Amino acid sequence: MIEFKLEKFEGPLSLLLKLIEQEEMDITQVSLANVADQYVEYIKRSPEIDAEEVADFLVVAAKLLLIKSKALLPYLYPEEAEEIDDLEKQLRMYKEFVEAARKINLMIGKKKFMFTRVFNRRAMLADANLFSPPAKIGSDDMRMIFRDLLARLRPPEALEERTIISKVSIEDKILHIQQMLVTRIKMSFNKVLARAKDKTEIIVSFLAMLELMRQREVVLEQEELFSEIFIEKIVKE
Repeated sequence: MIEFKLEKFEGPLSLLLKLIEQEEMDITQVSLANVADQYVEYIKRSPEIDAEEVADFLVVAAKLLLIKSKALLPYLYPEEAEEIDDLEKQLRMYKEFVEAARKINLMIGKKKFMFTRVFNRRAMLADANLFSPPAKIGSDDMRMIFRDLLARLRPPEALEERTIISKVSIEDKILHIQQMLVTRIKMSFNKVLARAKDKTEIIVSFLAMLELMRQREVVLEQEELFSEIFIEKIVKE
């Protein structure tokens, strides 16, 4: 397990999260960029990285980022404390996907194959939270995805409240996406962002899209790495 060395902390990331949640350490005094840089160096030095270990790091790092965002920008989270838990659930779903893929590869290696009956795709979509990942994701792709994600996870700068003219809630963005899907079954996420005024609105729109997936109202599809995301409405029969 990697040990992180920060100005006011030294140890595993899970311990850092525990100290912050117990209010024994101030999240605003922790450099998450330093944490990310150390983990990237750890990946570079390691010949093989366990996908489950990467998923564990993403779960804890995402929670730390959201806690720090809430501390620095409390007006972005007026009544949405449950969003931290929601994102953690999404990442844990990803971790389960990685573990399932590992077990399938192990079965293929032992030549233990399974066959299933034909299923109704619409019925399946109505009963599960689904995200269609790109095919053939290898360790190099995982590293590239992770580095791209870390590049985006820069801590926001604290702003004076008087500079904020208006706020955008996740509920508003959910309603906006639902209204756009009234006249169509499938659309690009870029259409949702067409009138976004700043990065805050883009982030809130993305969280709203994930919430609709969690509520089993939509399915998200992506053809390849970093390509356009499509939102498809689930038509319940």
